[in-house]
Amino acid sequence: MIGRRGGQSPVATMRTLTKAEGTSKGWRIIGWNGVVASFLVLSFYAVIGGWSLVYIGKAALGSFVGADAEAIGGQFNNLLANPWELLLWHTVFMAIVVFIVGRGIRSGLEKAVTMLMPLLFLMLIVMVFYAMSSGSFGRAVSFMFSPDFSRLTTEGVLIALGHAAFTLSIGIGVLMAYGSYLPKNINIAKTAMTIAVLDTSVALLAGLAIFPLVFANGLEAGAGPGLIFVTLPLAFGQMGGGILFGALFFALLLVAAITSAISMLEPVVEWLEEHKGANRVKSALAGGFAAWFIGIGTVLSFNLWGDVHPLGFIGFLKAKRYSTCSIFWSLTS
Repeated sequence: MIGRRGGQSPVATMRTLTKAEGTSKGWRIIGWNGVVASFLVLSFYAVIGGWSLVYIGKAALGSFVGADAEAIGGQFNNLLANPWELLLWHTVFMAIVVFIVGRGIRSGLEKAVTMLMPLLFLMLIVMVFYAMSSGSFGRAVSFMFSPDFSRLTTEGVLIALGHAAFTLSIGIGVLMAYGSYLPKNINIAKTAMTIAVLDTSVALLAGLAIFPLVFANGLEAGAGPGLIFVTLPLAFGQMGGGILFGALFFALLLVAAITSAISMLEPVVEWLEEHKGANRVKSALAGGFAAWFIGIGTVLSFNLWGDVHPLGFIGFLKAKRYSTCSIFWSLTS
């Protein structure tokens, strides 16, 4: 609602509305938080997006066929241990995002996503039915839906907020930036409810598809993003047509990652266009390069900088996650 009313970047929107309402200038920090947090999340999100590019090729070449959990886990660990390969795919992913944002996001991509996202949803449903045959579906349901409040810690809350940043990017300016493009005839409440229902449905389906296979193969349920790059390849390697389904799934996952990354770069591009007078192409290049450069720290955190702890107790990748989460925490409290 704020984005549509302001019709500008998050920073300019908050400046305009505080003037119009005669309120404290302190509210403008929300606009700045939106741009900065989007930028920080994008810098490590692009690294993880690069993993999807790698796994499209792995699935298509049959690297998972007949492999057990240890072998597939070894492939993932080898990827993380190679800084040059991570840097290559981090660069390719960011280049794709910059190209699309520089060209505009309404023509071409919007139509493609309209077709591809439902396919990803259908693929998840297929994976859920496959997971039901794993023998550990009941255990997975219990793991997901039986709460243990004794394990709810501050760290757990921060991790949950980190997931919120990944899933919808709420509170980091993305919705304000997209709201600035929203037509006046769109019902915001209905749209927000639809997004919430669909996003939660996809999240639950993903859990029901992944965790049964995690338990069936003796994997660690708290392995984080690596689950999708270890557990699902294990399933694709054992199911009929796994090469085709695997390549298709990771291709669709790449599309989902790109659309999220685009939304994170957009607030930065809007701000550069408005305040620096740069055109869209130059703004996308500048913002994308800066995020790519900071993302190198994430690349190295998996290997050469594995023991570097800038905050004294957590590594580089987690440091950026926690700094983003602290913004959420300050806003919600």
